[in-house]
Amino acid sequence: MSQWNLPPLFSLEGRRALITGGSRGIGRMIAEAFLAAGAKVYISSRKADQCDATAVELDARFGSCVSLSQDLSTVTGCQMLAERYCEREDGLEILVNNAGASWLADLDVFPEKGWDKVLDLNLKSPFFLVQALLPRLEAAASRERPAKIINIASMDGIILNPAEAYSYFASKAGLIHLTRRLAARLVERQINVTAIAPGEFASDMNAAARDAADTVAARTPAGRVGVPDDMAGAAIYLAARSGDFVVGETLVVDGGRAFGQFG
Repeated sequence: MSQWNLPPLFSLEGRRALITGGSRGIGRMIAEAFLAAGAKVYISSRKADQCDATAVELDARFGSCVSLSQDLSTVTGCQMLAERYCEREDGLEILVNNAGASWLADLDVFPEKGWDKVLDLNLKSPFFLVQALLPRLEAAASRERPAKIINIASMDGIILNPAEAYSYFASKAGLIHLTRRLAARLVERQINVTAIAPGEFASDMNAAARDAADTVAARTPAGRVGVPDDMAGAAIYLAARSGDFVVGETLVVDGGRAFGQFG
């Protein structure tokens, strides 16, 4: 008889998760996965109507999904989200920093607002949301079951992309390094920090993977774009007991775009 009891290894039963940008795209994929694994999930999004509608839908399908709509583009917004969460819960086992933005413009005319908007949301906000929620993360953490912070980076923070999304690429590369630095600081407080670097997943932000999947698949070694199960498996692995000994790692989920081809 096997010594392994695999279901508990990947269970999130009794865990609480907060997912920013959780109303659509990759954030929604992770929210659905966590709910299916037994977690109580809070989702946040700048658009209140969209966030509320997603929470109602997921709550009806899975149970225990709560909307906390909030603009996270400022430090004040991060603090407000933390305060609203803390009004409801005395601990937080899992924080997923997924909210993000991008900006495309030619190098010669790339605007300051396109730099500041993306860096503020993609890089500054994850840091200050972690800072604001540290008391709740520590309250839920133990050496036997560390709390988890999962930052959603991108393969574009690892490899070069010809698109002129300068602030996006810089923010995602910075988030990968911030993940390592926070991991080194917080592991002593029983909080594990990791990241996921997705490749091509269909979403509003990645219209090419959504609207031209065959074209995108042709340049992906795995021969397809990412599907929700791919993201679900990666996120649950890091969030559950299965990932309790993983610290500072960035898990690349891109069908081989970064490391599965030559040149």
